[in-house]
Amino acid sequence: MIVLSLAEIADVVGGRLHRAEPGAQVTGTVEFDTRKLTPGGLFAALPGEKVDGHDFAAQAVEAGAVAVLAAREVDAPAIVVPPLPAGEAHERSVALTGDKDGSGAAVLAALAKLARHVVQRLAEGTLTVVGVTGSSGKTSTKDLIAQLLEPLGPTIAPPGSFNNELGHPWTALRADAGTRHLVLELSARGPGHIAHLAEIAPPRIGAVLNVGSAHVGEFGSREGIAKTKGELVEALPEDGVAVLNLDDPLVAAMASRTKARVVFFGESASAQVRATGITLDDQARASFRLVTPAGEADVQLPLHGEHHVSNALAAAAIALELGSSPDEIAARLSAAERRSARRMEVVTREDGVTILNDSFNANPESMRAGLKALAAMTRDTGRRSWAVLGVMGELGADSVNAHDEIGRLVVRLNISKLVVIGPEAAAMHQGAHQEGSWGEESTLVPDVEAAVALLHDQLRPGDVVLVKASKAAGLWRVAEALLEPRETDNSENRSNGGDA
Repeated sequence: MIVLSLAEIADVVGGRLHRAEPGAQVTGTVEFDTRKLTPGGLFAALPGEKVDGHDFAAQAVEAGAVAVLAAREVDAPAIVVPPLPAGEAHERSVALTGDKDGSGAAVLAALAKLARHVVQRLAEGTLTVVGVTGSSGKTSTKDLIAQLLEPLGPTIAPPGSFNNELGHPWTALRADAGTRHLVLELSARGPGHIAHLAEIAPPRIGAVLNVGSAHVGEFGSREGIAKTKGELVEALPEDGVAVLNLDDPLVAAMASRTKARVVFFGESASAQVRATGITLDDQARASFRLVTPAGEADVQLPLHGEHHVSNALAAAAIALELGSSPDEIAARLSAAERRSARRMEVVTREDGVTILNDSFNANPESMRAGLKALAAMTRDTGRRSWAVLGVMGELGADSVNAHDEIGRLVVRLNISKLVVIGPEAAAMHQGAHQEGSWGEESTLVPDVEAAVALLHDQLRPGDVVLVKASKAAGLWRVAEALLEPRETDNSENRSNGGDA
């Protein structure tokens, strides 16, 4: 963060000083976890379901914090912010932190004001804010964008999917006078959420990847999702750039909702940044020709799954806008790393069993992408493919049909085995049986423990296993259990190998 005095911060957030020196300066980072504090930092006292950050105020100062950003007076130097009136901000705070009395909403609102102040100051210089949203692929694309921009100058991006009302300002406040790019991922659980995040850190470049079925139960329809995702391009300034997926009609239509210049990406011949000649290797890694107005270059993505082509094109379009050449972009995409865990994380055990851990989250679109990658990795190889799947949450009235369709897709892709975990996902099991008259090829188990036991019993060397479900299902426990060293009946150890 830029250096600010406590008096300046209090003025920005509308708070008052308590037991604090007005001239004392915050020179470190803003943290909500006392274990992450460094000398000169600011501690945000957020309440939660089990603990309240206000109770750790003194501990935070001992750990190096100059002061505490709080909703009430504490036993430490603090900036105390006033409560927020009941309303949407309070409801979002309760959903995010478990806070019941509104103190979390007050502190979150103060963080948002502080982040906006810092970003606006930095944007007067060399900082460019890049925002990315979409129903799926946000985190992977954010990671690719960061890797393309880092050679151009210091770049800040959030870890994993830290993309909500807390993660957004926390990440923005990592930027300082030396930061050239701030790459942010914008998520939404309802209308207005993306607009709110865009107010915290106003983007100059905004990318919309796709409009799928994620959270359709909350938005009511894909058109409702599109309306909210489009809040990002509506927030762009006239001298900004909207990067839109021309292959998705709901995204392409957002061009009419922005005053910024529009750049289209996709496989369509009309896209300014496009991919041609896409092929997949035996690990479902895509190669393609990157075609741009500035030239062409060959890309060999090291990431698993054809869906990453679209993500790479969005990242390429942004890097082009910020000064990279096609050759530079192609080289950096071809050397890209998977930075966020549990997203097509491919690991092979010593016995040759390969685990595709894509368990961080799921919706119908990302589930189809994962299954296609699994099929591509086992096609014509003689290796058995296993789809270990759980519930896709927040699909509303479409839930049964969506799960049924995934079960049918498993059969159509010639995947060898389907293991469905939990009664909420049972329609996958039923769909597979109805599509292919399956018998033992599909199994419905009640929980993670039962799935792990079945897999330990039936997996054999060379098998490839995709593990995927919505975050709430916690299916990463399946992937982790399969990779733990374990004594087998013949006393051989199974252990974690390297990345495939």
